[in-house]
Amino acid sequence: MALLPYGLARPVLFGMDPETVHELTIDMLARGQGTPLQCAWAAPPVHDPVTLAGLTFPNRVGLAAGLDKNARAIDAFGAMGFGFVEVGTVTPLAQSGNPKPRMFRLPERQALINRLGFNNEGLDVFVRNVRSSRFHSDQRLTDKGERMILGLNIGKNAATPIERATDDYLLGLAGVYPYADYVTVNISSPNTKNLRDLQSDAALDALLSALKSRQRELAAEHGKQVPLFLKIAPDLDGDQVLAIADALRRHGIDGVIATNTTLSREAVAGLRHAEEAGGLSGAPVREASNRVVRQLRAALGKGFPIIGVGGILSGADAVAKVEAGADVVQIYTGLIYQGPGLVREAAQALATATPARAAR
Repeated sequence: MALLPYGLARPVLFGMDPETVHELTIDMLARGQGTPLQCAWAAPPVHDPVTLAGLTFPNRVGLAAGLDKNARAIDAFGAMGFGFVEVGTVTPLAQSGNPKPRMFRLPERQALINRLGFNNEGLDVFVRNVRSSRFHSDQRLTDKGERMILGLNIGKNAATPIERATDDYLLGLAGVYPYADYVTVNISSPNTKNLRDLQSDAALDALLSALKSRQRELAAEHGKQVPLFLKIAPDLDGDQVLAIADALRRHGIDGVIATNTTLSREAVAGLRHAEEAGGLSGAPVREASNRVVRQLRAALGKGFPIIGVGGILSGADAVAKVEAGADVVQIYTGLIYQGPGLVREAAQALATATPARAAR
């Protein structure tokens, strides 16, 4: 059980600049993983295995990409009781991202706005960090002997023209493939210019076709099949969701992650920082995310892997996401507002939610 009461630490943390706290937290987790300090946040994972895309997840709660962009604290997050951890987004070349300040809290709505812009140290550093983690080795077993799942999230460099985005994604896929349990293709961040254009029909077809071809080559080269997941935005209408679902099926993509952050400000209108540019996450994106999950499940049918993310701040929120159609869920902003205890709360809620389990 975690020794640190997050409720006592949060007021201090929230009195500091959000990005400074983020950087300090990742540094502390990276330095503390595998040491006695890890007792401050560690918790045993809930046993609730589920199989998706040929992978057995120890439980149905994962860390969403974005918190650990450089894969520095994989083992620290794994110790919080997650069934799976996703890190990144990584781009082929290092980049600093957008100018600061670029992270803003909206505590009245348990929300964040960020316009980080895929700031990361590049593919070589990312892979080195992944390879040095316990998660990359055969040691990543739960006390039930289950192997925890690692997802690696790839994107394109801001300086790469959108017409050449596929080149970056192919470089990223080849670079992370040997070390991933699954690879997420992020085409839905609102903070890289024109990136969401890749969700349109022709661009998406071209990208997915190239990625599937390269996936087959890499599977033969490395002797293993690593599933591909596509991460999409919540700001899609019904026709756009249907078009994406059709493309996922046609190209044989292994799963979908719904959703990224939203550009909508309806739920936070009038609040301080509400008009800052960037993606809004947390409670305000919950219903938009659930809507997209429901539409995807209706279009893709039973059995197609869907990871639901967006607005999970309680066990009940996690159950609602699964009832909407997700197989497993991820958290990010909820971890910032609720602390590591949310991981176990959500996993226990899903493990005991028999109606939600039956729906899958």
